[in-house]
Amino acid sequence: MCGLFITVEGPEGAGKTTIIERLRMDFSASGVPVLATREPGGIEIAEKIRTIILDKEHTMMDGRTEALLYAAARRQHLTEKIIPALRRGTLVLCDRFIDSSLAYQGFARGLGIDEVYAINQFAVNGLMPDITLYFDIEPEAGLKRIAKHAGREINRLDLETIEFHQKVREGYKLLLNRFPERMMEIDASQPMDNVYEAAKNIIEEQLKSYETK
Repeated sequence: MCGLFITVEGPEGAGKTTIIERLRMDFSASGVPVLATREPGGIEIAEKIRTIILDKEHTMMDGRTEALLYAAARRQHLTEKIIPALRRGTLVLCDRFIDSSLAYQGFARGLGIDEVYAINQFAVNGLMPDITLYFDIEPEAGLKRIAKHAGREINRLDLETIEFHQKVREGYKLLLNRFPERMMEIDASQPMDNVYEAAKNIIEEQLKSYETK
């Protein structure tokens, strides 16, 4: 594969979607072939699975069921959209990937990071991001941002307790220590322009090193 695979992670309200769209527009304008996508979703089958996972009525969903559904959506998204794009030499910007499952289901749901990692390694068949940008923000601040955006999708995970969201953030912190060669932290409590510049600089440096290979 010859493309560059960048994933963006973070708690709810970290600003991932906004920054990814800005990055897509700017890199595209500069002539870089770029694809912005999201998980769960990105393609028809995975979007249907997303609807099941995030439906506010599905409060009885078991944690393992949730983890398996995410992995299934991820596999289809990867094979149908991400891998073909990487083979074309595209810069792929993905809103969430395997680390979300590790933080949300593995740690916050208590299923075990290693256990959820194993499920997802089967799903991705070893394909991991080149770089993961982790947007860090206090859960309270992130949820306040969500509340201010009337048009933003409110899903089942947004309705979880603040304790759950704190555990998600704690899970991400564990992952930063576990995968230091891949994950890079950005303070998402800064103004969005600052977050954008930090993310863009990291990706540009990665593109430079990629071009010299």
